[in-house]
Formats: sequence, C-alpha cells, structure tokens
Amino acid sequence: MIQKDPEINVLGEALHPCSTDPLTGFFRDGSCNTCAADQGSHTVCAVLTAEFLAFSKYVGNDLSTPRPEFRFPGLNPGDHWCLCASRFLQAHDEGCAPKVNLAATHQRALDIVPMDILQEHASDDA
Repeated sequence: MIQKDPEINVLGEALHPCSTDPLTGFFRDGSCNTCAADQGSHTVCAVLTAEFLAFSKYVGNDLSTPRPEFRFPGLNPGDHWCLCASRFLQAHDEGCAPKVNLAATHQRALDIVPMDILQEHASDDA
C-alpha cells in the first residue's frame, strides 16, 4: 500500500479538500494529497481559468477535452483541480497562473513553488 505524506497544507494546517466534482487529486480522493510515487507533485489546488486551460493545452496537457476511457470529464473554467506544482510555476512564469486555494494546497508544493508566489495567486476561498 502506498504511504501518503502527512495531510498538511501550505499554511501549516490540516489539508482541506480541493474538489470532488470533478474528482481530483493524485489519489482521486478530492484532495491534493501526495506521496513518493507522485512524481508530478499534484499538490496545488487551482481554480481553473480559460486562459490557464488554453496554456496547458498549448504546452501539451489538454485538460479541457473529456477522456472517458480514463474516467476524465474534461475541465472547465471555475473547476478546482490539483495541478502539478511545476506546471503551476511554469504558468506563473508565463503570466497565466490560475488562482490557488491555499488551504487545499499541500505543503509539498513548497518544494517547487515559493510561498510568496502561491500567496500572490491566492483565491478568495483560500
């Protein structure tokens, strides 16, 4: 059985859920939980925007198109989703990062994304 990392957010508190509709997370448990097997570090709880979805598709990760064979509904602006921390940082560097729910962003995101950048993109529900 895979051992999850402690469920602590970037604020040092208990990790809040990110989304159950659509169901997100490396473990598809609705939270941005992580473990050593999560090589992409799916730890940033993002509030998706059309701009970010277009950027993600442009760089090779189409999150908008449904993929029923993977039980993936396709994502829309306003959906909450556990993003790879490196993709979030790349979007930040390109000026199209989505908002972030800090309470639902796992502390392991800080291994890749500085806290001040996460705070700069904090959503109202963070």
